[in-house]
Amino acid sequence: METTQAVKTEADIRPRSLLLDAVREKVRPCIQCGTCTASCPNTFAMDLTPRYMWRLVLMGQEEAVFESKTFILCSACYSCTLRCPRGLPLTEAIGDLKQIAARQDIPKHRGSTRFYKSFMESVRRHGRVDEMEFMSIYFMRMKNPMLPLRFSGLGMRLMKKGKISAGIPGFGKGGGPLEPIFKKVEEMEAGK
Repeated sequence: METTQAVKTEADIRPRSLLLDAVREKVRPCIQCGTCTASCPNTFAMDLTPRYMWRLVLMGQEEAVFESKTFILCSACYSCTLRCPRGLPLTEAIGDLKQIAARQDIPKHRGSTRFYKSFMESVRRHGRVDEMEFMSIYFMRMKNPMLPLRFSGLGMRLMKKGKISAGIPGFGKGGGPLEPIFKKVEEMEAGK
């Protein structure tokens, strides 16, 4: 159930190597000091260190970069950006990598992209996340009937504590209280 169909833009169609050029320009002055890796609270879970990922970006190794889960695990805490001795916009560059992965619909990152889009769709509609609606949208987007079973134990514990209701999710139409903000951001991104 894709309720919001994204229109393919020029950025969606361009080859990844061209899109990676913009990221490469942001990190070109990198001196490979390792401060980004030492500052990152999520390095323990990453398959590549941030420093190594930036090296791959600089070397034009797009396949290795997008096969990695390093940029997806970034929590955008800005530690790397704040501590970088060269003042590089590393968190912004990570955000660019996430956008490229989402726009190019890279199979390895589809789950996290669909999770994020489902979350934002619920927030846009209600002004906050409606957990049942959010998870229902996410499960439908993943098109895996077994996926909800993996989360059933967590769901039962949350219902027992009153954190979520067992009711049918409200897939209401219409804009929520944040709709004007979302529209303004869309206009700004479109260059209006």
